[in-house]
Formats: sequence, structure tokens, C-alpha cells
Amino acid sequence: MSDSITRITASHEVMLGKPVVRGTRLTVELLLRKLSEGATPNDLLRMYPELEAADIQAALAYATAVLAREEIIGLAA
Repeated sequence: MSDSITRITASHEVMLGKPVVRGTRLTVELLLRKLSEGATPNDLLRMYPELEAADIQAALAYATAVLAREEIIGLAA
């Protein structure tokens, strides 16, 4: 995730603190949503010219790392 650390940033001053691609207002959430809706990485690069292929990979790596740390707590019935 080392490249993600430099490519994905979060600040309360940009997009209310959601993780974004550095220097943009493109959130990791937006990129993942577009990919889940069927957009390809090439589609994203065409839609958002400021985006680089490495940014898409960093967004995926970031999301993977966040989910890997997620803890599920079950509630007793």
C-alpha cells in the first residue's frame, strides 16, 4: 500500500475528509462505484483526464487495506 499512501489522501477540507486521489476531488468511493457499474480503467482515464492508471490501482489497494482492517462485531439476538 506504499504507493497508495502517496496517491490517496484525506483531509477534512477536501470532500469532507473522504479519501481522494491526491490533487483532485475524485474520491476512492466514486472510482470504486464507477468500476462496480461496469466502467473499465480506460473508461475512467478518459472520463477524468487528471487521473493516472496508478491512481486507480492505488484506490483499489486503499480500499482493500481498509476492508482488511475491518472488524465485524455480531450482536446477540
